[in-house]
Amino acid sequence: MTTYLVRRLAQSLIVLLGVSFVVFFILHLTGDPAAVLLPPDASAEDLQRFRQTMGFNDPFFVQYGRFLGGALQGDFGQSIRHGEPAFGLVVERMPATFELSGAALVIALALAIPAGIVSAVRRNTPVDYVSTVIALLGQSLPTFWLGIMLILVFSVHWGWLPSSGRGTLQHLILPAITLGLFTTARIARLTRSGMLDVLNQDFIRTARAKGVSDPPVVWKHALKNAAIPIVTIVGIELGTLLGGSVITETIFAWPGVGRLSVQAIYNRDYPVVQAAVFLLASTFVLVNLIVDILYTYLDPRIRLR
Repeated sequence: MTTYLVRRLAQSLIVLLGVSFVVFFILHLTGDPAAVLLPPDASAEDLQRFRQTMGFNDPFFVQYGRFLGGALQGDFGQSIRHGEPAFGLVVERMPATFELSGAALVIALALAIPAGIVSAVRRNTPVDYVSTVIALLGQSLPTFWLGIMLILVFSVHWGWLPSSGRGTLQHLILPAITLGLFTTARIARLTRSGMLDVLNQDFIRTARAKGVSDPPVVWKHALKNAAIPIVTIVGIELGTLLGGSVITETIFAWPGVGRLSVQAIYNRDYPVVQAAVFLLASTFVLVNLIVDILYTYLDPRIRLR
């Protein structure tokens, strides 16, 4: 186990290094931040002085090396727009993103796993057909369209829920549903497929032949053996929720990392974008490591070496 963890940590560092390089390179293709941050009537001398002060005139690899050296010490530089440490700005917004992503995942699991199990147990019945159609519909609805429709119905028309901001449970409901519905559809479909594979196995038929009733067969035996692909997709979807919350946070003015990143991209605030991507990528890598470790609990035959 120790050897495996050391190897995975080394692989994770390589992944994070690659992510940081790609993001740094792409950001520097978006244009000159001096032209955005300085007033329109700024002179050429002012622009040149600003670039020199911020280090934008240095060669690309010099700038990347400076960024990487600071990042290794937890210093991603000062926000060009806010004049504050970029890392602190991102960390300040992380709880809001974790709250939204966690709520969306809870909604997805609460709906998807029971729906997938019932659909598999009652295969080729009206319940199965309805569940499949709803799952396909959930994957087909664009997040931005769904969010706007929910705002129009529940906030504008009926006035039941707030359309933006963060603070109470009511503020969380609409963005969590918007973000979680697509994930619900994917997990439900995978749960159904995994359960169908397991329910056809010999040990399930043996358990039923011994007189074990259906609920224990389904929930204790079948679900546990079908859990590995479910846990895998849940780990992937959690990373997708963290990174994919950009649209949802923007629609609902949710003060998370996604909305901060969009604003930073518009402002060409390189340090903030780099800090946000690094933290989200680190979270995704950590979640996948935890998922791999969970495999050994779900299936004792798996050994991590």
